[in-house]
Amino acid sequence: MAVRRRGLMLVLSSPSGAGKSTISRAILETDDQLTISVSATTRPPRPGEVEGRDYFFTDVPSFERMVAENALLEHARVFDNFYGTPRQPVEAALSAGRDVLFDVDWQGTQQLRDNAGRDLVSIFILPPSHGELERRLWARAQDPEEVVRKRMAKAADEMSHWAEYDYIIVNDDLDDSVGKVRAILAAERARRDRLVGMPDFVASLCAGS
Repeated sequence: MAVRRRGLMLVLSSPSGAGKSTISRAILETDDQLTISVSATTRPPRPGEVEGRDYFFTDVPSFERMVAENALLEHARVFDNFYGTPRQPVEAALSAGRDVLFDVDWQGTQQLRDNAGRDLVSIFILPPSHGELERRLWARAQDPEEVVRKRMAKAADEMSHWAEYDYIIVNDDLDDSVGKVRAILAAERARRDRLVGMPDFVASLCAGS
């Protein structure tokens, strides 16, 4: 008998190059209880992007109205565009027993914690060393030297917020790191306060039914 469970919000944060995106993909590919959060944005769609799958595309007045109505769990301005997480789809997923994965920075995590309380589980991914982080950024061969230098400069500030997270993973070995995230998910899913159907289940056991 499956016991009804409330879903959780799983946050993975890290400096660029620490492996967060790779770990996220590995977890999503093998866990059918987990779905990725879809953000709202005021930037125009790029070729191939689909409404509701990649983003919820909106205009600035509508976005500002969502902020005023507390309809976003977190939001930020990035250059000339706004991004935020609509509350309703996330709440619907949690109520249905599904877990939602968030790829946000420490500031977004703080907002989610303020708005989500015990629904939030946060993990910070660290590189094994400064040199390895830089090596990974160069190995991607996607960014010019100036961008890599900026990412490295930003990394120190991002990593200074590690103590604000529930769990810390040093990503020295990818398979091991993915296994640790799965173990955290399994433990958090079994928390007593998430098992909202447990009182009825135990009552049926005690009644012999």
